[in-house]
Amino acid sequence: MAAVRPAGRILAAIAPLAPMLALAACGSSTKTVSAGGPPPATEASTGAQKTTSTPASTQSTRSSTEQSTASAPSSTRTAPEPAFTEEESKSAGLGAATAVLRTRGYTPANSSDYHGSQALRVLIGVRSGSGDGYGQQAFFFVNGRYIGTDASQPSAALRVVGQGDTEVTLAYPLYRSGDALCCPSRGHRQVHFQLDNGKLTALDPIPSVAERQGG
Repeated sequence: MAAVRPAGRILAAIAPLAPMLALAACGSSTKTVSAGGPPPATEASTGAQKTTSTPASTQSTRSSTEQSTASAPSSTRTAPEPAFTEEESKSAGLGAATAVLRTRGYTPANSSDYHGSQALRVLIGVRSGSGDGYGQQAFFFVNGRYIGTDASQPSAALRVVGQGDTEVTLAYPLYRSGDALCCPSRGHRQVHFQLDNGKLTALDPIPSVAERQGG
């Protein structure tokens, strides 16, 4: 009997702890089951890698596209006509205009008046054989084609004071009786000529023969 009593006491002491041990065992099994699933950190890191890799590939594609676009030559780009070609064209037009004047008994007074880039062009001619330079007429051309003069009779002198693509302005002397050719006492009158549907029209009155010839 004396040996049995201590064992009974041990069992009596352990009995109240049995429920706690059972709960501990359950908790241990619960932790083991949850640990078997995929770790959340792994999923987060995988998602982050996918998110950052997509913009990188997009940026690489855009960069290669921009480089290829910049390096590709433009098929519609055109270079301006060389300056010497334009000068040759103007010289050819002036040469033909000079020939027109010479066949009509005139020589150019100032070749710089002829603008080959305009539709309406003018060249002042001086009557051949004139020792003093008087006796002048304006010869008009449309795209290099001769169309006529400013008036049927020459003036003592003429001057081009303005011109555009389809307009030319001439200055005529205004003489009084007895005025020297060098000195028109009434000054000058400007007359505007305009090209309209291939026809040249004076927009202002042209002075009379007596007024513009003097002497």
